[in-house]
Amino acid sequence: MLLEGSCHCQAIRFTVQSRHPYPFNICYCSNCRKTAGGGGFTINLNAEFQTLTIDGAENITRFHARMSDGQPSNAERSFCKLCGTSLWLYDSRWPTQIHPQAAVIDTPLPVPPEHTHLMLASKPGWVEPCFRNGDKQFDEYPDESIAAWHQRLGLES
Repeated sequence: MLLEGSCHCQAIRFTVQSRHPYPFNICYCSNCRKTAGGGGFTINLNAEFQTLTIDGAENITRFHARMSDGQPSNAERSFCKLCGTSLWLYDSRWPTQIHPQAAVIDTPLPVPPEHTHLMLASKPGWVEPCFRNGDKQFDEYPDESIAAWHQRLGLES
């Protein structure tokens, strides 16, 4: 599926191909929450890095969040340096993948039949997750990858 996305001020527009476009992973970790904001959680997608095209790349700035041990994360987070929109996450350990924030995708996304709530041990007390019947819940990371979730449910594009 071709995903089209943009930052709030439209200085950055991008396209990327995704075989796994369902926004099902809801992450409550402090790095995602604090760098992307919104509801106490973030939702990112999985896409193919080599298909990423960017208009306005000169307006991108990057950041490596710190882990709980103080070390920088391998994950590089990209933002619009004009409006601050969190765009995507890239991790060199998985160089063929990029993880756009679902919130910046302008293409209509498919509705997932279930959600995976991860890093629940990191959520702040004021966040009340909305668990639906069939949703999976994990204090840390789930065993199932984004690709495996799509495969299990027969949802690969």
